[in-house]
Amino acid sequence: MGFYFGFVLIKSEAISWYRIVEMFHFQSFHLFGVIGSAVITGIVSVLIIKSVHLTTIKDEPIDLKPKPLLIRANFFGGLLFGLGWSLVGACTAPLFIHLGAGNLSILLVLIFVYIGTITYGAIKNKLPH
Repeated sequence: MGFYFGFVLIKSEAISWYRIVEMFHFQSFHLFGVIGSAVITGIVSVLIIKSVHLTTIKDEPIDLKPKPLLIRANFFGGLLFGLGWSLVGACTAPLFIHLGAGNLSILLVLIFVYIGTITYGAIKNKLPH
């Protein structure tokens, strides 16, 4: 599935730095369409899971509890994520797709992603969750 996901993202140009810049400059609808179709797919999937009462492989019920609305945390988390995405030109999954496609310079970005994850874990209790 990961190979297929990477293939689709490469062929749809969803990991293209130029497409991402176009999106952030509101010059193209391309990535908004890709992201919008992913959101619609997620909504339909959750509705199916809830209506059919799907279970896990271990036959346990899938419990989809709503998360609390944390406006400040979501705002600042989204701001940091968006800044990183626009600076690097890729969000999390495409980083590994770039690596698999042979773009070795992305290793530097992955090192900083790891450092950021470790830092978040260290200060998590002090953040507004």
